Amino acid sequence: MGLRSIAAWTLILVAAGCAQVPAPCPCPKPGPAADARYEAVGFAALPGWRTAPVAASLPAFVAGCARVPEGHALQQACAAARLLPAGDDAAARDFFEQAFVAYAIVAPDGARDGLVTGYYEPVLEGSRSRSARHAHPVYGVPDDLVVVDLAGQYPELRGMRLRGRLNGRRLQPYFSRGEIDERNGSFSAPVIAWVADPIDLFFLQIQGSGQIRLDSGERIRVGFAEQNGHPYRSLGRHLVERGEMPLEQASMQGIKAWAAANPERLKEALGHNASYVFFRELPAVDGPIGAQGVALEAGYSIAVDPRHVPLGAPVFLATTYPLSEAPLERLVTAQDTGGAIRGAVRADFFWGSGAEAGELAGRMRQTGRLWILWPRGATLPRPLP
Repeated sequence: MGLRSIAAWTLILVAAGCAQVPAPCPCPKPGPAADARYEAVGFAALPGWRTAPVAASLPAFVAGCARVPEGHALQQACAAARLLPAGDDAAARDFFEQAFVAYAIVAPDGARDGLVTGYYEPVLEGSRSRSARHAHPVYGVPDDLVVVDLAGQYPELRGMRLRGRLNGRRLQPYFSRGEIDERNGSFSAPVIAWVADPIDLFFLQIQGSGQIRLDSGERIRVGFAEQNGHPYRSLGRHLVERGEMPLEQASMQGIKAWAAANPERLKEALGHNASYVFFRELPAVDGPIGAQGVALEAGYSIAVDPRHVPLGAPVFLATTYPLSEAPLERLVTAQDTGGAIRGAVRADFFWGSGAEAGELAGRMRQTGRLWILWPRGATLPRPLP
């Protein structure tokens, strides 16, 4: 199959960021991979179901219905959901109980508990023009970045891309983060905006989308467009391994504090992660666009592994608030994916936009359980080939 030669190149999943802008396509229908299981349960088994504000969960689900294609298992439920009265918890709860079956998601090893993290949409200060204050570029896609869809030659590699640049007739790895940063402003890519803080730009790339508040007062939204093909390496782990901070401080907040205290060492530290994300400017909608192709809703959208949870599906989440034992139990909708979101019982909770959402997202690393709600009488989703 030539896989040995392919392995010489950096392979990376399409879902390289938390909130990408997808090409128009039908809702994915991936299902339980690696023998993960769905176990039917009664709604009474969902912690806090009887008291959860279910009506507040409807807007996210209905928004996702716009991406549900003709004949999809969710189509009939979507039509009924659009007719429900706003703000009526009893009506919403009855709708989900009548239209869906709840299934506990169980990992291949039998685990029912998994990791729940958080993400958010950062808001950066920036300008359309470079200045002493705004000196760090938010790049669009470089003209010389070559992206090869491997599925055309190897169907078993569907969803994977090979990225590089041409040197004559040969494809070689694309520039690393360090090489791109060395070209600061003279790099062969369009500049969408210039921002003030390099560590904020770094976290914008990790989140995959964000807003930039321009000095003119205008706000623009940017989202993931492409990636340079280098694998992601954790900056927090790197700093821990170098003895710069203890593991418990390796959060976004801890890394930003380290960066503020060590500005002369920041460039070298950032270069440890050779991965680099390029952006596109997005329409001004109500929220960042997730992988399902709709605006994410703060507190009611999650990123999942689409091999196990189809995008658009309602999911009941039972976890706790960051750094707390207080329960966070609510119905959310699977509307996004992420490069780090891998596994059956795995979710990334969208907290919203701005600094407060960032504080919550940066501290969230909780244990949780997931139940997928799937239409009554519908065949459970099939795994990707």
